[in-house]
Amino acid sequence: MTAGRKSVTDKKDWGTPQKYVVAVRLFFGGTIHLDPCSNHYSIVNARVEYCLPDHDGLLELWNYESIYVNPPYGADQERGTTIKDWLRNCEEANRIYNSEVIALIPVATNTGHWKKYIYGKATAICFLYDTRLKFLENGRNGGKGAPMSCAMIYWGRNYQTFFDIFIKFGAVVNIESLHELEIGLKNHKNGHHMQRALL
Repeated sequence: MTAGRKSVTDKKDWGTPQKYVVAVRLFFGGTIHLDPCSNHYSIVNARVEYCLPDHDGLLELWNYESIYVNPPYGADQERGTTIKDWLRNCEEANRIYNSEVIALIPVATNTGHWKKYIYGKATAICFLYDTRLKFLENGRNGGKGAPMSCAMIYWGRNYQTFFDIFIKFGAVVNIESLHELEIGLKNHKNGHHMQRALL
């Protein structure tokens, strides 16, 4: 699927570069079953595509075997949603429906959505080596590079296959060991006590 992302100034649809669409499709065995935030220029060609304004992907069913998500990176003022809502659905689709899910998102490791829906939940992360990932503009090459680093996040059972396919695009890290762990310090007070204990 493509981004479903809109720039504030020119209202262009930003799509996933073809090399990543090919890799995602290969990972899913040739078929992407759901693209929940598609657009009219999508090159993902999932079997089911939710596209605004007809279908709000956040409100539709995500009970599909394979899902690829390239969500809007900014806030949707009209609907009151953010990237956090898309990542919540990714995690829930994997946990509730056992869906295999890949999402292309900005690397923002200190944000609440990374802490809540990726760490301790996802299987792996591929930190993409593209200096400035160039999204498609309205389905065509030549778009400006993203101003931030990007990563592919994977929720699912096939880490080795994810590694084998995505290692050529960047550093692939297995984070399954974080599942069920309490990650991070609960509050400043506890952190202060731990810091004193380490001195």
